[in-house]
Amino acid sequence: MPSDRNTAYPFLEQMRTEELEALLQQEFTAADGGEPDVDYIMAIMEVMKQRDANPPAAEADVDAAWRDFKENYQGQASAYETEVLPERDSSHLDQITSPSPKKKSRRILRAAVITAACIVILCGAASAFGFDILQAFADWTAETFGFVTPGQEEALSVMLPDLRSGQGKYLLHGVTGSGKTEVFIRLVRQTLVQGKSAMILVPEIALTPQMVMWFRARFGAVAAVLHSRLSAGERFDEWRRIRRGDARVVIGARSAVFAPCGNLGLIVVDEEHESTYISDRHPRYDAREVAIRRCENEHATLLLASATPSILSFARARRGDYVLLEMPSRVGNRPMPQVTLVDMRKEMENGNRSVFSGQLVAALKNCVARGEQAMLLMNRRGYNSFVSCRSCGYVVKCPNCDVAMTYHVVGSGQTEAKLHCHYCGFAALPPNTCPKCGSKYIRYFGAGTQKIEEELKKLFPQENVIRMDIDTTSGKDGHAKLLDEFRSGRAKLLVGTQMIAKGLDFPKVTLVGVIAADMTLNLPDYRARERTFQLLTQVAGRAGRGTLPGQVIIQTYKPEDEVIQTAAAQDYRAFFELEFDRRRTGLYPPFTILARLLVESNSPQKAREVATMLHARCEELLNAHPLWKKRALMVRLDQPSITVLRGKTRWHVLMKLLVHPETEQFAAALSELAREKQEGAEVYFEYNPTTMM
Repeated sequence: MPSDRNTAYPFLEQMRTEELEALLQQEFTAADGGEPDVDYIMAIMEVMKQRDANPPAAEADVDAAWRDFKENYQGQASAYETEVLPERDSSHLDQITSPSPKKKSRRILRAAVITAACIVILCGAASAFGFDILQAFADWTAETFGFVTPGQEEALSVMLPDLRSGQGKYLLHGVTGSGKTEVFIRLVRQTLVQGKSAMILVPEIALTPQMVMWFRARFGAVAAVLHSRLSAGERFDEWRRIRRGDARVVIGARSAVFAPCGNLGLIVVDEEHESTYISDRHPRYDAREVAIRRCENEHATLLLASATPSILSFARARRGDYVLLEMPSRVGNRPMPQVTLVDMRKEMENGNRSVFSGQLVAALKNCVARGEQAMLLMNRRGYNSFVSCRSCGYVVKCPNCDVAMTYHVVGSGQTEAKLHCHYCGFAALPPNTCPKCGSKYIRYFGAGTQKIEEELKKLFPQENVIRMDIDTTSGKDGHAKLLDEFRSGRAKLLVGTQMIAKGLDFPKVTLVGVIAADMTLNLPDYRARERTFQLLTQVAGRAGRGTLPGQVIIQTYKPEDEVIQTAAAQDYRAFFELEFDRRRTGLYPPFTILARLLVESNSPQKAREVATMLHARCEELLNAHPLWKKRALMVRLDQPSITVLRGKTRWHVLMKLLVHPETEQFAAALSELAREKQEGAEVYFEYNPTTMM
C-alpha cells in the first residue's frame, strides 16, 4: 500500500469500526455504477486490518453471557420461558406439562433446541481448554455405528496430521457416491476446532445451495456463501461476516477464493477438473492456482477432489506434487450403476428418427411407473442447434460473433420463437427465406434441452418435467427452486445441460440417460476427449446413489470409441493411461505448456496489427534468451476458430513450450508484455487456456 494513504485520509483513524464498515459498503455500492476509488477503499481496509491485528483486551463475563443467552435465544420463545427454562439450573424435560399432546411436542422440541444450544456453548468452552467434544462424539459414533467408510477413514488419517500443522497438498480421487463430502465436513470441523477458517469451492452456482445446506446443518450460521447471483448488498453482508470472523466457513464459486478469511487453515476445491474455475473475463485467473498460492502463503492445507481428476492434476499427483488419496468404493459398498451403450446408427437403420432410442423410452416408462426419478443430459440449450438453408447451405450466424445462432422457443408457436447467440446475447427473429439465395427451404437442425423437454412432455403428459439450463436458472435462486422441486418428488423427470452432471445427490434417481454422448468428442480442442469422459462419468454417477440400484443409458453414434468405452466402464485409470500416452506422443500438456497472447479489437485492422507486433516481440525475446528459445517448440501468428466474438475481431500468438524453469521465466515475460497498454486493442495472456477457440 502506498505510504501516503494514511496521510491522505487522516480522519479514518478517528472513526469507529462500524462507521468504517458503513463507508466501505457505500464504496462497494458506488462501484457497481461507476469507477471505484481504489485508494480510498484500500485505506479503509488498512485501518480495519490494523484494528483486527490489535484488538482491545476483553475479559470473559459469564453472567453477562448468560443474560445474553436468555435475551437472544430463550427470549425468542417468551411464552415458554418459565415452563421450559425458568431458572439458570432448570432445563429439565420433566418441567414440561401440557394437556395438549401437540403443544407438549412443540415444547419438547423447543427444549431440545435449547439443550442443543447449551451443548454448542459447552463445546466452545471445552475447546478453549484443548478438549474437542465434537471430535470425541464423532469418534464415538464412527466407532459405534460405522459412519466412516474405510476409504474415508484412510483419507482422514493421512490428512489430519498435516491439517494440524498447516501444510500439505492433496488430490482426493473418489468415485461418484464414495462420500467425499463427508471427508470435507470432518476436515472443516477439525479446522474450526483449531480456531482457523475453511473455504469450500464448487464449480457451479447450482451446487452452492446443496453444499450450504449440508454445512449449515453441521455448523449452523458459521457458514457463509459467496457467488455472483447474490445482490451487491448480500455479497457485502457475507463479506463482512467473513472478515469479522462471524463466518469461518466460506462456500462459493471461483470468486470465493478471494474471500477475506482470517487464519486460513483449509481450502477444498470440489470437482477440481471443471473448467469453470478459470475466468474467461478480465481479470483472468484460475481459482485452483490462486488456492494453491493462498495455501502456500498462509500455511493452509489444500485438498483437490474429483471422481474424474484433470489429466494435469493426476499427473502432478503421480510425480509427487500432490499426495494422492483414493476412495474406490461407494458408501455402504453400493454398486456402481449399470451402463448400457445404444448405437444410434442402428436406431436410424430401424427407422427410429426420434431423439430417444427405444431402449431409453422403455427404461423411462418403467422408471416412472415405479415412482422413481430420471435425469436426462443434453449438453446444448435451446430448441434447435442451428438454422440452415437446404438449397445453398447458408447457416444463420450472429452478426457480432462468428458462431451459428441457436433456435429458441420463447412461448408456444413460431411467432414467439427467436434465434439467440449464446456468446453475446444477440437475438433476432428466424428468417422465412434464406438471406443469401432467397430460398424458402429453411430448416432447423439438431436438438437442445427445449426440444428434449417437449418430447418428454409428449411421452409423459401427466408428469411434471423440469428443465435446467442457463435459460431457466438465470433468476435469483433459480437453481435452488428447481432442485428443491425435484428433490421433493413433485417432478420425476429432469433434463438439463452439464450443470446437472456434477455434485448433485438425489437418492430416488435410478435412471440417467445421455442423449448425445458424441457432442463434445470432436470439438477443436485437445481437451475434448478428457471433457467427454468426465461429463459421461460424472452424469452416470448421479444414478443409484440411494438404496435403489442405478441404470445409465448412453446414446452414441460411436460406441466403439475408447473414450465412450472407458466412460461406460467408469474406469478412470484406463482412460488416464490412454490419454496420457496420446498427449506424450502429440506433445500436449502436461508434457508441454500451451500459451497464447490473445488480441481483441473493434477494428479488424488494429487487431491484426497489434498481434503482428506481439509476434515480433516474442521472437525478439526468444532470440535474446537462447535458453528460452531452446524450450519453444512453436510460436505462430493465427486467428482462433472463432474469429469474431461480441463484435471484436480476434487474433492470437499461439505458443507450445517445453516444461522447464526457463519456460516459466519466458511466461512471466509474456505476462508483462500483455500488460502493456495497446491503443484500440485489448491483450490477454493465457497459460494453458481452457479453450483455443
